[in-house]
Amino acid sequence: MPEFSPLKYSYPSHRNVVYAKKGMAASTSPTASQVGIDIMKAGGNAMDAAIAMATVLPLVEPTGNGLGSDCFALVWSAKDKKLFGLDGSGYSPKALSAEDVKKAGYDKVPMEGWLPVMVPGAPSAWAELRRRFGTKSMPELMAPAIQYARDGACIPVNVWYQWKAEVARIGAAAKKDPKVFGPWMEHFTKDGKMFEPGEVFYNPDYADTLESLAGSDCDSYYSGDIMKKIVAFSKETGGFFEESDFTSYKAQWVEPISINYKGYDVLEMPPNGHGITALMALKMLEKMDLGTDRETAAAYHKMIETTKLAFVDTKKFVADPRYMKTKVEDMLSDRYADLRRALISDTEALYPEAGDPSCGGTVYFCTADGEGNMVSFIQSNYNRFGSGILVPGTGITLQDRGANFSMDPASDNFLEGGKKAYHTIIPGFLCKDGEAIGPFGVMGGFMQPQGHVQVVVNTIDFHMNPQEALDAPRFQWVGEKKVQLEREVNPSIAQRLAQMGHQVEIVNTNIGMGRGEIIWRMPDGTLIGGTEPRADGTIAAW
Repeated sequence: MPEFSPLKYSYPSHRNVVYAKKGMAASTSPTASQVGIDIMKAGGNAMDAAIAMATVLPLVEPTGNGLGSDCFALVWSAKDKKLFGLDGSGYSPKALSAEDVKKAGYDKVPMEGWLPVMVPGAPSAWAELRRRFGTKSMPELMAPAIQYARDGACIPVNVWYQWKAEVARIGAAAKKDPKVFGPWMEHFTKDGKMFEPGEVFYNPDYADTLESLAGSDCDSYYSGDIMKKIVAFSKETGGFFEESDFTSYKAQWVEPISINYKGYDVLEMPPNGHGITALMALKMLEKMDLGTDRETAAAYHKMIETTKLAFVDTKKFVADPRYMKTKVEDMLSDRYADLRRALISDTEALYPEAGDPSCGGTVYFCTADGEGNMVSFIQSNYNRFGSGILVPGTGITLQDRGANFSMDPASDNFLEGGKKAYHTIIPGFLCKDGEAIGPFGVMGGFMQPQGHVQVVVNTIDFHMNPQEALDAPRFQWVGEKKVQLEREVNPSIAQRLAQMGHQVEIVNTNIGMGRGEIIWRMPDGTLIGGTEPRADGTIAAW
């Protein structure tokens, strides 16, 4: 065998768009994408494929999601000619309070341990999606994931980088509290050492848990043996869960929110997710001239400034919708977009502050079938492996979504028991004149709405095909006047942005600049897709 390194890539590569007629599945995992297509070839629809992929991805990309994840989905039903929203985000334990965080010595919710753990919503959402739109049984849909868990799956390169960082992070926590974090280290390392890229990882505990979920249509997670194991470990190690936290939970069907951007309807999930950030930025951009060339400092500046203003607003106002005092319609109003747009200078960077509209890091994947059904799906632990807690004997890693709660009692997003936190995961969808164009998404923590803005602008303003729209160099605003640019951005653009007052950083790795997928449906029904060059993105086509 010739010697080589799976971590060395000396030359840029090129990807073309992919076409298909009967079905398409796009994700950051070749394995998950192939599973989606296999389900469709076996007679399943796009919704069936999405569920099967959602159960495989925690195994092949555990650094982004797990059986303790939350998820959101936008589901286009060809039969109903309608887009449905599915909210699979969970609640904080009813027994948890901000005072518990302070007693533990923190002034904000940490990312490790039990304090940020919320009731996972993903398994409930899988069941809801199958019951409403699926054509196959849960055992059929989970069979591929169960087989991969028992037979083993190879560790991908990009996953390896993140996994390695997590061994250091959670390993440090395990030295301080082995009872809480020790099970994770035992499960995801070889005696404390990292696996190698391409090495086979076996997860029989995960397979056992999936078999329980498959046999109960996921009810065992919320009212059966799996729930009891989670609650028991919580009680043993200082957590806050009671059985009632799980028995009272159910994923919810919700109405998507949207704006019209230059003739196209851009649709996102409503709060507690921050898809509204992308819509607010696009609302401001709609009346701005971006020119005919995307690679100019002026175009970058306008996208950055609108993104900043939208972000500071949503960080202040977005929360569990039951607690939000600010109305979504006010945040997306023409009046408020005009007021915020007026703050933007063509020549100077803005230090943004929240306004008053009420006057008056994840896995993303998408599927499409030949009948016109389409799914935009996102599933997340939040911070890579999440809280660092693994429930022994289950393969369940628990998310740390509660880290996004505010500790300010005046905030709508203030931490309280039984409440949903501000959520970063957002699937996107594009329509025109009541017809579905297709799903899109860019995963990656607070990069997500920024990625959505850039993909939509690339597609609509600069007429890029799906692959080109994902390939285009990206920016990421990270606070105050600080903005990160990928190395592929022309140096003259970076120089001009710095002259305008932006604090520019050129990032040496693009792993944090978002990872996306796109599938569009052409007027004749042909599917065309693009996939992420910054990850192990793959499109499976039929």
